Amino acid sequence: MKKTHKNIKTKNKDIASPKGMRDLMNEAYYNFQGFFEKAQEVAVYYGFKPIDTPLLEHRETFTTSIGAGTDIVDKEMYTLKTKGGDHLALRPEHTAPLVRAYIEHGMQNMPQPLMFYQYGPVFRHDNPQHGRYRQFWQFDVDALGSEKSIMDALVIKTGMTILEEAGAHNLSVDINSIGDKECRSGYMRELISYYRKHIHDLGIIDRERLKINPLRILDSKDPKTKEVNENAPDSISFLCAACKKHFKEVLEYLEEMNIEYKINKNLVRGLSYYTRTVFEVYTDSEEENGLPVQIASGGRYDYLAHQLGSKKDVPAVGFSMGVDRIVESKWYKKLSPRIIKKPKICFIQLGTEAKLKSLNIIEILRKAHVPITQSLSRDSLGSQLGIAEKLAIPYAIIFGVKEALENSVIVRDMSNRSQETVKLNKLLEYLKELK
Repeated sequence: MKKTHKNIKTKNKDIASPKGMRDLMNEAYYNFQGFFEKAQEVAVYYGFKPIDTPLLEHRETFTTSIGAGTDIVDKEMYTLKTKGGDHLALRPEHTAPLVRAYIEHGMQNMPQPLMFYQYGPVFRHDNPQHGRYRQFWQFDVDALGSEKSIMDALVIKTGMTILEEAGAHNLSVDINSIGDKECRSGYMRELISYYRKHIHDLGIIDRERLKINPLRILDSKDPKTKEVNENAPDSISFLCAACKKHFKEVLEYLEEMNIEYKINKNLVRGLSYYTRTVFEVYTDSEEENGLPVQIASGGRYDYLAHQLGSKKDVPAVGFSMGVDRIVESKWYKKLSPRIIKKPKICFIQLGTEAKLKSLNIIEILRKAHVPITQSLSRDSLGSQLGIAEKLAIPYAIIFGVKEALENSVIVRDMSNRSQETVKLNKLLEYLKELK
């Protein structure tokens, strides 16, 4: 938001917001509020629940998780020392605080996975430019506690839907898999060997990264390094069987949902905690220097919880979008705030064929403004019905192999266990008749 007034001076000092930070007022405020409420609404339809973490965290939460050799840790974090001697940092991102909260509150003892959405300001001492501020807003969706590929697809679909509902079109996903601890070591050895052979073609910053965080070189903006990266080893060639299977399944889900994607072998993301799936989302609705604009990103971070103190790894995946860039875009719909509805239906799926088509069924319900809860990563009927009962959801939609073949669902009244088979093309009409 541009300042339209002169800075007020008092005692020879300007009264103004700090560089890269600004006040949100009037229409600008409502643009943000409208987006956040729309994003929450979509997230709720897909089964996510809210969480909010403090603006301040112990500095180690980020230095441990984000990693040395990243711009955030090396030069962008706002840190302070309290009177009691604690070293704190203004959160530069949402993921590490979310995982810290997951561990602190013993969430690993709850039915998994846990699905959260969160939004709010984050802080980085970066160079302010269009759509990028030192205090900026992000909206995240995350699923913790499941390594299933459908959770990657669910998170990506939820984020893409939020962007589309906000007015974005011609979206595309750059995606890659950087493997796990079982197969990444071989890739890292090959990558380091390659860069050492081309050490004189790397810039000074990238030479330092080779010592500390070689993967970050693939993300380099240096023109000379970009040329070197064109022939760098790609991580997909080094994936173990489990990671290959996982990545293949993610791509199959994207294809099933008609989400356009491109495999980008140099995509690693800027933070050290990522594993397996990594992705960035672009729109050509508004180009920057003739190129599509990145408006969101994310990936898997299966080892982050262990880095932060958990005794066991917690598989997790998330999607994050920069709200400032969205609301300042020409394509943004200037959404008005709306009321969020509570889910009255639990969506249950059984069998591979049903699971593959599940997200499309949920999309039909979402477009008709039918909020749901679901446990897509679970396989048994009993566990999914148990969650519906625990959450006191009045109705369940059961979608199994037979129903997938017959284009139907079973609608169950959870209060008396009565149920009826309904064709998909009659489902919305049937649901309108329910109390």
